[in-house]
Amino acid sequence: MSLAAPAPAETSSLPYGVLVPSYVHFDDLDALGLLHNGRYPLLVERAWTAYWRERGLEYRGDWHEAADACNAVREFTIGYESPVTLTGEYAVHLWLDRLGTTGLTYGFRYCSTDGTRTHARGHRVLVRLDPDTLRPRPWSEDFRTKARGLLRAA
Repeated sequence: MSLAAPAPAETSSLPYGVLVPSYVHFDDLDALGLLHNGRYPLLVERAWTAYWRERGLEYRGDWHEAADACNAVREFTIGYESPVTLTGEYAVHLWLDRLGTTGLTYGFRYCSTDGTRTHARGHRVLVRLDPDTLRPRPWSEDFRTKARGLLRAA
């Protein structure tokens, strides 16, 4: 088994967004054998990291070089719907609900590999930061162009 993050899967069967493969390991489970509630945000973050890395956006230790990857979480919410009780392959359904000037809101579902069964869903608000002032800074046009494809239709 490869330890590298799997490449995001463009999925035409979804009405919007993409499915990114995810894997639940034994040590992700709690004492009851359920995916620990604290692992969901981590697995979602790993999916977003894989998605953007495939599109040339990655943080490598330098805030200036990071450009649009220099951002901070303003808000995170999650609701749990159906427990994950087994290790194995799953997916994270990712999309954007809003793409503003300096911030964005993305939605996600932790789900079955085909996207038909939802285990958890939520959203996260990000703000792009200026690396010198740590104040909001507009997204680059390159990022905006790449992100528009993830926007969920109103």
